[in-house]
Amino acid sequence: MMRVLVPARLRRAVRTWFDARYISIADHRQDIRDALWEVQTLRREMATLQAEVERLRKAAARQPAAPRADTGRTDTAKLDDAHRLAQETAKALDGVLQNEVLVWQAIDDLRSRLAAPAGERPCA
Repeated sequence: MMRVLVPARLRRAVRTWFDARYISIADHRQDIRDALWEVQTLRREMATLQAEVERLRKAAARQPAAPRADTGRTDTAKLDDAHRLAQETAKALDGVLQNEVLVWQAIDDLRSRLAAPAGERPCA
């Protein structure tokens, strides 16, 4: 690698141009932390839902085949709650997946810009 003396004014101008054009490392790290937090939250919700499903399966195995008249309302409420939780989890997971797609698109865009010939400048 060859080092060249560059005037401070030019160095500052180039760094300012780069800083204005690209996301900062701190912002990128915060985005990754936010995505990780969301994934961990979804993992906890999935564990809760799996535990609830297992509990309901065990309860169903212990009950006699003929359902009682009063369990219809409570089962319906539990089913509605489980359905609502499943919908919320699906929405949150969809958001995580969309963010992941955006991250990979940005990575592919950066790779294509770096692979471009040195004479061409990509549009900002």
